[in-house]
Amino acid sequence: MRQYELVTVLNSEEEEFKSGKQAIVDLLSQYKAIDVKEEDMGDRPLSYPIKKKTRAHYVLYRMSFDPASIASLERAIKLNPLVLKHLVVKIEE
Repeated sequence: MRQYELVTVLNSEEEEFKSGKQAIVDLLSQYKAIDVKEEDMGDRPLSYPIKKKTRAHYVLYRMSFDPASIASLERAIKLNPLVLKHLVVKIEE
């Protein structure tokens, strides 16, 4: 298991934010991520519009994950219409 960070940029509207956040948590449990720590980074203005949105809500996840499943997880996140942007980074120890 390796340590990863996942940053998600979600729609800032309350209902879409909650459902998008829940979808990410469900995906992480589905792909067997362990030691998941969630940090809400808040609602911020975007530097440039993404899907015609000028504000977004950022959430950071830290987790342990099997490296073989990362590509599948990223594909599932990319296909989720509630996620505007995401980034997965391996943490070097």
